[in-house]
Amino acid sequence: MYKAIEKTIDLGDGRSITIETGKLAKQADGSVVVRMGDTMLLATVVSAKEAKEDVDFMPLSVDYREKFSAAGRFPGGFLKREGRPSDDEILVARLVDRALRPLFPEDYHAETAMMISLISTGKDEMPDSLAGLAASAAIAVSDVPFECAISEVRVGRVDGKLVINPSLEQLEKADIDIMVGASYDNIMMVEGEMDEVSEDEMLEAIKFAHEAIKQHCKVQDELAAELGVVKREYSHETNDEELRELVKKETYQKVYDVARATIQNKQERYEAFAKVKEEFIEQYSEGKEDEEIPLTLIGRYFHDVEKEAVRRMILDEQIRLDGRKTNEIRPIWGEVNYLPGAHGSAVFTRGETQSLTSLTLGTKMDEKIIDNVTVQGRERFLLHYNFPPFSVGEPRTPRGVSRREIGHGNLAHRALKGMIPDDFPYILRIVSDILESNGSSSMATVCAGTMAMMDAGIHMKRPVSGIAMGLITDKDSDKFAVLSDILGDEDHLGDMDFKVTGTEKGITATQMDIKVDGLSYDVMAQALQQAKEGREHILGKILEVIDEPREDYKPNVPRIVTITIPKEMIGPVIGPGGKIIQQIQEDTQSTIAIEEVDDMGIVEISAPNREAIDAALERVRAIVAVPEVGEVYKGKVKSIVSFGAFVEIMPGKEGLLHVSEFDWKRVENPGDVLKEGDEVEVKLLEVDQRTGKLKLSRKALLPRPERTGNESERGDRGDRGGRDRNRGDRRPPRRDNNR
Repeated sequence: MYKAIEKTIDLGDGRSITIETGKLAKQADGSVVVRMGDTMLLATVVSAKEAKEDVDFMPLSVDYREKFSAAGRFPGGFLKREGRPSDDEILVARLVDRALRPLFPEDYHAETAMMISLISTGKDEMPDSLAGLAASAAIAVSDVPFECAISEVRVGRVDGKLVINPSLEQLEKADIDIMVGASYDNIMMVEGEMDEVSEDEMLEAIKFAHEAIKQHCKVQDELAAELGVVKREYSHETNDEELRELVKKETYQKVYDVARATIQNKQERYEAFAKVKEEFIEQYSEGKEDEEIPLTLIGRYFHDVEKEAVRRMILDEQIRLDGRKTNEIRPIWGEVNYLPGAHGSAVFTRGETQSLTSLTLGTKMDEKIIDNVTVQGRERFLLHYNFPPFSVGEPRTPRGVSRREIGHGNLAHRALKGMIPDDFPYILRIVSDILESNGSSSMATVCAGTMAMMDAGIHMKRPVSGIAMGLITDKDSDKFAVLSDILGDEDHLGDMDFKVTGTEKGITATQMDIKVDGLSYDVMAQALQQAKEGREHILGKILEVIDEPREDYKPNVPRIVTITIPKEMIGPVIGPGGKIIQQIQEDTQSTIAIEEVDDMGIVEISAPNREAIDAALERVRAIVAVPEVGEVYKGKVKSIVSFGAFVEIMPGKEGLLHVSEFDWKRVENPGDVLKEGDEVEVKLLEVDQRTGKLKLSRKALLPRPERTGNESERGDRGDRGGRDRNRGDRRPPRRDNNR
């Protein structure tokens, strides 16, 4: 029925990864099942046989989905069916896409779909660390053209030791968590977060990952060889070499001159380059009214000329498009408290990139609930990044959140989250709206986020800054240039986009995409060192705007108090059907959230002002308080009975005020003294240790009436009689044996 082939990768610590093909999804161009422990991924690739007309790029789509059935769970919601991809699924797809895309041939333009599905999951394996391997293996066993096998691994440093593909439990204790994508020879992609580590420590983790990836790539090559894979032939481009040379001859110097003019404004620079292209098209079109002008080819060849001219200028003259030196940062200005209605806000502008960031502080009710296949929980820190089209001068409106926005927001989130104080009581949401963009908008988000947090009065562990680094290399020599704070053009035309965020102490997050083969670790080390200098410069500019957090939160920030109560008191505070807690919230205009943590109840009370919090706090403490013998309480009469009254001295705690404890004088009818709803001060005399019943007294708080003379004599006689009786009791009884 089928012929399955399986290969095994030994991780050297008792764990292994298997790659199986030939059993599932055989009508796809390539399919594999990658398994580690109980976690299994099915990856398939299908590529069209021909490219569509006028397509001059690689139309690759990468989709990663997690099946709830993989964990034996039902999807949430009314339909009970998987819907649109979650943010986490999109982030995994982006990781795979960024590693795969550069390795398709430049002239391959057939529509290609890569689908990766989590079909089984175990508790000790994280599936995202296997997705890159699964995708590459599916291509390796197919006839789809691809330069070489790649793989991705996660590296965590736990207790000072680097671990490949650590478990979720190990990651919770790790101070390095990065994903590395690479081929056998070259690093392709790095993304992750760190707990303020040094540049050398980060490079060590990348090298450690690469050694493991080499084994993955070798096994894929062996699998393809065993299957006898032959890659398909294709012809997706029609070229005109004479036209290519003509475009270069007529436009190169003009393009170089535009680049050399160091025009500061991005739009003006674009228009200047476009004018050179238009002039060539007009010149080329003269006398060819009846011929079709190959505009697509001219556009492609002109782009090549533009790329070469800009790169040569940087490599040969160390001059960039805007006139800066290679390690120079664009002018920076910023402002805080720009939005008076927000709990914190900042404007951060670096060159032609600008972020307007707002910050909102919320209560536990504002937590984000995470209900994914492999991860469930709550998120207390949210960061959302928006990239409206007007930020780059495009005349359109957005239609939903793009994958790019999710990815950039995640990078900024990773950069900042470790600097939030450990005991921070609020739920925190940062929103970065990019109002202008010319490179490194995610790093502007990090900087603006730091400023907004300080403006809100959050005492961060340390402020964070970020920078995007670029690289220009010469394929014909060992000449290269590392660029600090890259422009959008330098990202597009360059060989590397390396984003680094951190504090004065170390790196907190990174994202790197490399577009060139053979990047040495020495060049990467230089880029990291130059990035450190840039980060420190930018951090200094941030501290010029706001050098320390606001002393107190703004008046419109809800105040929060957290107290701990015994676990068994959670129910009484909530009350039947939530009646008690809802009444407290209504009476005090507060919000109360209760969570059980480590056999204790954590009660969070939030309100617009201190008075409301104190009122709610008093009510909660009254419920959880333990009655103490000898204490005086102001209670409320709940009911009258023939033998006394039941008085509530604390919420949910009633005691008996016996008729004999009403007054010093005799009370015949309890209803003559007290009525339901009356407030009365009582003293707690006794708590029955067996039943917990409370014995109360009103009489003990009333002055004892003075005795009359007759009462005194009777009392004295009675006392003497009592003493006589006591003396008589002490005498031994006479024993009469006859009786």
